[in-house]
Amino acid sequence: MQVKSIQNQPLSHDGTTMKTIDLRSDTVTKPTPKMQEAMFRAEVGDDVYGDDPSINMLEDYAAERFGFEAALFTPSGTAANLIALMSHCGRGDEYLVGQDAHTYRYEGGGAAILGSIQPQPIEFAKDGSLDLDRIEEEIKPDDFHYARTRLLCLENTQGGKVLPMEYLERARYFSLQKGLALHLDGARAFNAAVALDIDIKKITGLFDSASICLSKGLGAPVGSLLCGSVPLINQARRWRKVTGGAMRQAGSLAAAGLYALENHVERLSLDHDNAKRLQEGLKKYPTFCQISEDVQTNMVFVQFQESRRLAEFLKTKNILISEDKTTRLVTHLDISGEDIDYVIKQIGLFAGAL
Repeated sequence: MQVKSIQNQPLSHDGTTMKTIDLRSDTVTKPTPKMQEAMFRAEVGDDVYGDDPSINMLEDYAAERFGFEAALFTPSGTAANLIALMSHCGRGDEYLVGQDAHTYRYEGGGAAILGSIQPQPIEFAKDGSLDLDRIEEEIKPDDFHYARTRLLCLENTQGGKVLPMEYLERARYFSLQKGLALHLDGARAFNAAVALDIDIKKITGLFDSASICLSKGLGAPVGSLLCGSVPLINQARRWRKVTGGAMRQAGSLAAAGLYALENHVERLSLDHDNAKRLQEGLKKYPTFCQISEDVQTNMVFVQFQESRRLAEFLKTKNILISEDKTTRLVTHLDISGEDIDYVIKQIGLFAGAL
């Protein structure tokens, strides 16, 4: 089938321009009107002086919600994780991390470049966990020939998979036994909590620190939170300044994050339902696409025939997907059940024309 380009956007049945259905990531969401109103009304001050009331409110709320003593508002998840690693580890120290974890693979090598912290990557198990026996083998002896192993970093969710609570509890006990700090890259930890139908504090409370992203499934325009003890957050605040991440009148951004935490958590179950709806719809075309694994949260991993041509075709229909060998389709608050049905229909049209 030859894919033809079009110059004008498709129109809906009433003649209005169709929305873009963006399945590339849950980072693409736009602030809702009520979130924009909260941003507009936010009180602001100079956060470097500690004078921004909206940021202070967000940090206090987050510390309580996630079960920590303190929290720090940061510009991004990458910043929150980098600051956490640099607060837990010194120059020449080592952290244990998944081979495909964001903190190791997708965040620019910041810990090594800026913190002189050595990563020790370990392959993930199929369920997104790191085998604790394998981790134990990688803990370095107390010998000047080796980097000092200080930290274990887990990710939840990992590739859309929810880490079981039993595993997290064992990891907590293991880290205490081995004298390691335990950090959670919890960019989508709320997806895990909603999938398990538990209070997120039951997850985050097992860790010494946790980063929580506000601009993914929760729909804020920017920002992440780093939570931990008062001494850790004091150290993190210093590293945030050193790395250029201190902000001034950023209360408008904090207000968006607070609105997201108060209003956009429970609705994540809708994203999970839409991902399952998408998975079931794609199963109609077994010769065209192969589902990699069952959906647990808001991500569908699928291998398409002609993935590049499919992406080009869908773009003409105002649908955006990535063109990877295994395509990750991500649902979020800007995608409805009707949008999912439209996507399934268009993929079916493409598959049928091959």
